[in-house]
Amino acid sequence: MYDSDLNTVSTLNFTGKHIEALLVRNAKDFPVQGRTLVVNIGATPAPLDRTPRTSIPPLSSTVLVDTRVQEAQALVLLRIDDESAVEDIVREPGWHLLGDLLGDAPATDPDPGTGGRPFPRDTPLWKGPQDDAGVIALDPGRLLGDSTAAPLATPFQVKVNLWYAPAGTDCAIHNQHDFIEVHTQVRGTGRMQKFTEQDHSTLYEDVLMSPGYTTPDPFCDTAPDGTFRYPWHQYHADTDCVWLAVEYHAPAPTR
Repeated sequence: MYDSDLNTVSTLNFTGKHIEALLVRNAKDFPVQGRTLVVNIGATPAPLDRTPRTSIPPLSSTVLVDTRVQEAQALVLLRIDDESAVEDIVREPGWHLLGDLLGDAPATDPDPGTGGRPFPRDTPLWKGPQDDAGVIALDPGRLLGDSTAAPLATPFQVKVNLWYAPAGTDCAIHNQHDFIEVHTQVRGTGRMQKFTEQDHSTLYEDVLMSPGYTTPDPFCDTAPDGTFRYPWHQYHADTDCVWLAVEYHAPAPTR
């Protein structure tokens, strides 16, 4: 789904003085220089040039130091200035408080994505610029663990952006997305949490996240109508945190 040129490198639009963000398409014997958080956003494993043989699984990540990726459909590379203050990233161009991005919708109306109570506009959750990362063919049934689904490779538009929240922030329990998403921890420590209801007392899974970690599987499955069905979930920041969201958007249904 990408162009045929090997090792095509482009700078993602949220690159700044705190984090350098690169997109690598059609990686082949690609050298990763220095300490780098590498996210495999493709649908196939990304083997490393090391013995014993190891790979970065699809929709997963690791931290590499001076090594080569033998091949990969698409990688996001993050080189991070760990000496800078985490919170200063929101002063870079294109960062906005999520409550401001939601606009002038009445606070009593449910916001898109919450599926219940409205998003608290004063939540200190910041969203960085979002960039397109190309198109990847995914089989959503296989990816989401539906063994009864017929194999169907579907082109998904991939979008990526960073988020920031200070220590102790609950980033709002919600259960609606029209895309498949995974999250990669970039700085600080946090957790992705699942709930049976839109209530913190109903927590049933607590996925701890440290830098370089990606949630191992998307949280959703496929509903009978083809949409994506999520449990109640949220991100919680234990410390000041930056994390990467990777979204896979299915093509609009034809009429």
